[in-house]
Amino acid sequence: MLKGQMMDQPLLVSRLIDYAAEVHGPATIVTSTVEGGLHRYTFAQARPRIAKLANALLKLGVKPGDRVATLAWNTYRHFELYYAISGIGAVCHTINPRLAPDQMSYIVNHAQDKILFFDLTFAPLIAKLAPAFRPVGTFFAMTDRAHMPAEPPVANLQCYEELLDSGEPEIEWPEMDEHAACALCYTSGTTGDPKGSLYSNRSTVLHTLFTLACVSSPFGVRNPVLPVVPLFHANAWGLPYAAAISGTPIVFPGPRLDGASLFDLMEGEGVFSSWGVPTVWLGLISEMKQRGRKPRNLTQVIVGGSAPPPAMIEIFERDFDIRVLHGWGMTEMSPIGTFTPQRANDPSLSIDERVRVKSIQGQRMFGVDLKIVDEDGKRLAHDGKASGELFVRGNAIVNGYFNNEAATAAALDKDGWFGTGDVARISPNGFLSIVDRTKDMVKSGGEWISSIDVENTVMSCPGVANAAVIGIPHPKWTERPLLVVVKAPGAEVTKEQILAHVASKLATWQVPDDVIFADALPMTATGKVSKRELRVTYGSHVLPG
Repeated sequence: MLKGQMMDQPLLVSRLIDYAAEVHGPATIVTSTVEGGLHRYTFAQARPRIAKLANALLKLGVKPGDRVATLAWNTYRHFELYYAISGIGAVCHTINPRLAPDQMSYIVNHAQDKILFFDLTFAPLIAKLAPAFRPVGTFFAMTDRAHMPAEPPVANLQCYEELLDSGEPEIEWPEMDEHAACALCYTSGTTGDPKGSLYSNRSTVLHTLFTLACVSSPFGVRNPVLPVVPLFHANAWGLPYAAAISGTPIVFPGPRLDGASLFDLMEGEGVFSSWGVPTVWLGLISEMKQRGRKPRNLTQVIVGGSAPPPAMIEIFERDFDIRVLHGWGMTEMSPIGTFTPQRANDPSLSIDERVRVKSIQGQRMFGVDLKIVDEDGKRLAHDGKASGELFVRGNAIVNGYFNNEAATAAALDKDGWFGTGDVARISPNGFLSIVDRTKDMVKSGGEWISSIDVENTVMSCPGVANAAVIGIPHPKWTERPLLVVVKAPGAEVTKEQILAHVASKLATWQVPDDVIFADALPMTATGKVSKRELRVTYGSHVLPG
């Protein structure tokens, strides 16, 4: 092989913030803070704070590969942690506060987090769970001295701003292998314990470049973007990195994600594009209808997490002249895999044509390969008609789960492709349309709910002989879980008792919306519960509320 004579410079996350500070220095980062009010600074002003934080972490003894956890909203301080932790070769582990307590304890211990940073909102949660976070030696409240809790949730609680003050404002980022890990995010998956996706510097930079190439319209120096998608969820879909390269001003919403708060923030900061899950947009739509208008500069909403209902797309496009773009991916894919092409906004297209194109998952990004297979693993044609199990591969897709050989083996096929658990169709020009799921998951408000985890929890409730969970369409949450229960002989267990039992063990959003009692569950020929038959029987059930 004749090699090209090109310099071999590692692709590192640290270079993104250096580039932003130098080339896009005046671009702003605005935060609706946890403490109240707005914080405003620029990329140029963020860089020395990030350097101070990085130097302070080094003084604390943080080493390459160490996991440093965050439990925080979308704020400028969380943004600083993204870059400071990764920049020194450590791993930024973002924790989803919506997980059940047992799941949060599991991932902190499984990741072996050394330090945990948290927003003041989560102080009560930290007080409750800190004893279970066995590896964590130091906790930092992400605030200044004036706002430190009067009653600290843990002993020897440290202050974020005082930590920064201990570091120097200049740093020469260490050189490292571009394959070095930089971030870690756990997904609840389908069964069992959450599984960790360990991103590398290389995969993160490449995903950023691919996103900017294929999803170009939301980014620009005059187009402020507001990521409602949390920084604790799959690297906020790559926005903190893409904004740095493109010079796009960022507006962080902090903990206030209701329709009125988002409207006011968008209005005040002239937000051009905003990214989030369908449930967020239902709240914004309600607020816009109440006020009779959209925020003054809002031109695009990017929808991910779950497919937007066609009616939602139509309201945005027809009633408020806001263009909808639809993205699909997974935590394991960094996460974006497909996206609505910009030509879907061609003014020559009718509303109905735009809605049709934007209702499916979009076209594959460069760097993402797709295939569908039948039950025997035979590859199927990309003709827009054949449907099969969806597998993916690419430069920013995991080749396994962090410290979990069993889950890795189950996720990959013999050729190393990652199995998504979805059933899909693929068109000749790379459009993806997901039509079903191979796993019995319920997707509610952009979050996965494992039917098996809920069923196992219900089965531990006294008086329950058998149970099954199915997803029921919901106007706000896309889907919500319905629980079908067979009582034990002679048992008098009630719906309220069962739901209270589930609520004591799982996160609130994982608790079923309703319970139906049945004499028996339908079974397949192999002795498994027939979820298909349950959906036929109860699919039209009207959930309370």
